[in-house]
Amino acid sequence: MNSREQQLASFNKLLDVMDELREKCPWDKKQTFETLRHLTIEETYELADAILEDDKEEIKKELGDLLLHIVFYAKIGSETDSFDLGSISDSIVEKLIHRHPHIYGDVEVANEEEVKQNWEKLKLKEGKTSVLEGVPKSLPALVKANRIQDKVAGVGFDWEEPKQVWAKVQEELNELNEEVVAGNQENIEAEFGDVLFSMINYARFINVNPENALERTNKKFTKRFQFLEEEAKKNNKKISDMTLAEMDIYWDEAKKYFK
Repeated sequence: MNSREQQLASFNKLLDVMDELREKCPWDKKQTFETLRHLTIEETYELADAILEDDKEEIKKELGDLLLHIVFYAKIGSETDSFDLGSISDSIVEKLIHRHPHIYGDVEVANEEEVKQNWEKLKLKEGKTSVLEGVPKSLPALVKANRIQDKVAGVGFDWEEPKQVWAKVQEELNELNEEVVAGNQENIEAEFGDVLFSMINYARFINVNPENALERTNKKFTKRFQFLEEEAKKNNKKISDMTLAEMDIYWDEAKKYFK
């Protein structure tokens, strides 16, 4: 691996390239915070995909793309004397030191949970009016639910045992079923949301990231269905013309390969 000096030299070269692109490239010169925003989101999801696939080479590439975006934002900020990489780095270093008093101060913690609780308490002392203030409004609903639950748990608003959360899941499922029987669509949607929220909460108690779990299932389903399509094609069959029983034969075969 590269030494610290080599890493700094590589980073310095990236800064030089960014300066040159911003000065000479027509596309780079036109970019703003707003035009880069959706691209940054896209790059983040591409990194997330690479992580789930455990593709180290692809993770490296996607991290490079994200690093470029950070450098790009810093360059744009420096052009109006708003901020630069130095002030960005100083800001995060100051925050990390302040929020890790168990490392840089005299606070003692017993485990990871106490670290998280201290983190949330310190944020409130910094002027946050709500524990939930830091949850981005534009997060996907599933990720947002997970962050909401994680944050309120950080200040002690939480269940004590997994079995209590599972009982809540069962309760919400029963309430959903009652509304399905009653046929009130608005209530059905509300109860379905409660079921999802409680399942996401249960995931936290059994150390499962719900976003990762669902995406792994999405990928598994996609691979199985594409296998079904390929096998049908090999046998000169169209999916749309097959019966469910015929498709199930290929599906059961796919399950042997993609678990």
